[in-house]
Amino acid sequence: MISTPEVLDLPPQKVARIAITCPSSEIMKVMGPGIQELHATLGAQGITPTGPWFTHHLKMPGENFDFEICLPVDSEIKPEGRVTNGTLPGGRTARTVYTGGYEGLGGAWGQFIGWIKAQDLTPADTLWEVYAKGPETGPDSSQYQTQLNRPLA
Repeated sequence: MISTPEVLDLPPQKVARIAITCPSSEIMKVMGPGIQELHATLGAQGITPTGPWFTHHLKMPGENFDFEICLPVDSEIKPEGRVTNGTLPGGRTARTVYTGGYEGLGGAWGQFIGWIKAQDLTPADTLWEVYAKGPETGPDSSQYQTQLNRPLA
């Protein structure tokens, strides 16, 4: 389900982002339009993302999601509408890759968090998911790859 987790020391990453707070039941309604808005804004400014899109959760998801839809960039963008500049903080981070459909992400996170606890590591309150391979790569969701990241205290 997940690859062998590892602990990395990551540099900060500049991002273009849209901040969103919504009930968990609304996540599928806000994600697609947010991603499209980010790509359209960067495209209009002639900026190419430096990697795949991701969600940066400012706190652990529960009844509500408090997160940012992000695209990594190597330079500042001109803020427009909901799209602003931001930085994904660097630092010591636990990481793994989940391969499979998005419906399995909850189980993958449970497995990953279990590994973090077994290593006696202390996770921060935030996390991020990088959608490395998704529907845009083909219809077989068993081949999707989502990178799970949990900063460590």
